Amino acid sequence: MSENNETWKAHWKCFIACGVIVLSPFQYGVDFGLIGGLQAMPGFLQVFGHYAPHTPLGWNLDTLRQQLISSLMTLGAFISSGTAGLTAAYLGRRHCLWAACILCAVSNIIMMATTSIGALYAGRFLIGLANGYFMTFSQLYIQETSPARYRGWFLTIFQFFTSFGTLIGTIIDWATAKRMDKSAYLIPLGMIYIIPFFLCIALFFIPESPRWLILQGKYDEGVKALAWLRPKGAPVNDEAAEIRAAIEKERELGSNLSIMDMFTNPIDRRRTTIAVCAVSLQAASGSMFIIAYKAYFLGMAKVPNPFGMSNVLSAMGILAILFNSLIVVRWGLRRNIIMTGLAICGAFQLIIATVYDKRGPSDPHAANVLVAFTCLYMMSYNGLIAPYAWLAGGEIPSQRLRSYTFGLAAAVGFFLAWLTTFTAPYFINPDSLNWGPRYGYIWFPSCVVALLWVFFFLPETKGRTLEEIDEMFEAKLPARKFKQHVCVGHLAAAEKTDERPPSGGSSEKTPAEVQHSEVKQV
Repeated sequence: MSENNETWKAHWKCFIACGVIVLSPFQYGVDFGLIGGLQAMPGFLQVFGHYAPHTPLGWNLDTLRQQLISSLMTLGAFISSGTAGLTAAYLGRRHCLWAACILCAVSNIIMMATTSIGALYAGRFLIGLANGYFMTFSQLYIQETSPARYRGWFLTIFQFFTSFGTLIGTIIDWATAKRMDKSAYLIPLGMIYIIPFFLCIALFFIPESPRWLILQGKYDEGVKALAWLRPKGAPVNDEAAEIRAAIEKERELGSNLSIMDMFTNPIDRRRTTIAVCAVSLQAASGSMFIIAYKAYFLGMAKVPNPFGMSNVLSAMGILAILFNSLIVVRWGLRRNIIMTGLAICGAFQLIIATVYDKRGPSDPHAANVLVAFTCLYMMSYNGLIAPYAWLAGGEIPSQRLRSYTFGLAAAVGFFLAWLTTFTAPYFINPDSLNWGPRYGYIWFPSCVVALLWVFFFLPETKGRTLEEIDEMFEAKLPARKFKQHVCVGHLAAAEKTDERPPSGGSSEKTPAEVQHSEVKQV
C-alpha cells in the first residue's frame, strides 16, 4: 500500500465507523459519572437514603445500599461481558450494540419511574448488562476494523470518550445537585436516553466487522465490508485472504470452535491469561475507588465544593488522554507506558493515604494536597494505564476465540471493578471503617505486583496486525522477543510449505525457521 493510503484522510471511512462506535464508551462514561454524583445529592439521599446530621452532607446512604447502587451495574456488565462469546456466535457486533441500546432505555425507565430501592437495584443491574455489551462489542469492533497503524489511536479515543462521558455526567450532576427535590437526580437520568437514540440510527450506516463476517463463513460480505472501510485501491482481497488463512491456521491448531480451547489449548490458554491480566491492570491500579466515589469521598474528606473538584479530576484525566493521543501512533509501546503508569499511580496512592493519615481531614493544607495528587493520579491513570490495558487485552486473543477471550477478559475486569466498588464503602464510609483516602494504602502494593507482571509476561504488540500477533503466539515466542520478531504471514508460510521438498537433505529453511527469524534491535 502506498504511503498516501496510510494517512488518516485515506482511512476517513474507518474513522467515521469507529467514531460512531465510540459513542458506546461515551454512554458508559456518562452513566458512571452520573451515579457517583447522585450519591452525594440531598435530593437523591432524601428518597433512597437517611437523615444523618453528623455527616458533612447532612444525609447519607447506609453501606449496603451504597454498595449495591454502585456495584450492581458492574455485576450486570460482568455477566453480559462473560457471555459475549456465546452471543457473538449468533449476532454480529452491531446487533449486540443495538441490544445494548434497548436494554439501556428499559433500565432507565425503571430507575426514573420508581421510588423503591428494589426497583432501583433492578434498573442498575439492567443498565449494567447494557454497559457490558457497550464496552465489549465496541472494542471488538474497533480492534477488528482498524488498521494496525491506527489501532492504538482508536483505543486511546475509546478511553477519551469514556472519560469525557464521565466528565459530562459529573457536570450534569453539578448543575442539578443544589436542587432539593427529585428533579436533582431525574434530570441526569433523563440524559441517558440521548446517546442510545443516536447510536441506534448511526449503526445502520456502517458495515459489520469484516473479521466477524469471515469467521462466520461469510467471506464475500467480509470483503465488501473491508472495501468500505479501507482506502480506494487498497489490497482488500489480500487482507481478507490473510484473515481467512489466519483463522484456518488457528482451527488447525485447536478444535473448530470450542470455548474450552481458551483453557485446554496451550497457545490459547497463554493468550487468555495475558488478555485477562492486561484488562485487570485497570482495577489493580485502584482507579475504581476514585472514579466511582470521587464526589462522595471528597465530600467526606471535607474538600470544598466536592462536585466542582470531581469535574476538575475528570477534566485532568481527559487532558492526559488527549496528550496520549499525540504519541500513541509513533511511540505507543504498550509495556513501557503501562509500567510507568503503574509506578506513578502506586506512588500517588501512597502519598494521598499518608498525607490524610498524618494530617487528618480538618487540615486545609491536607485537603489541597489530596486534591492535587488525586488530579495527578487521574492524569496518570487515564494517560498511561486505562487505554493501554484495554488495547493490550483486545490485541492478544486469537480471531477464532476473540469474542470468548475478550469477553472473559472484560468480564473479569468488570468483576474486579465490582469487587472494588462493593467493598470500598466499608473502608471510606463514616458508618463503617471511615478510612477515607487511607484506602490508598491497599492499592500501592497492588500497583507494584501489577508492574512486575507486565515486565515479565506482557508482550509488545505495537504496530502489529492481528494476524502477525497470531503468528508470533503460534511460534511460541517469549514475551521479550515479540518486539524484534520478523513475521512472514500465514499465506507466505503456507506457500513455503507447498514448495518444500518431500524428503530431507535440503538446506532451505523451513517455514518454522523463517517464522523464528529475528533482527537485532537497533
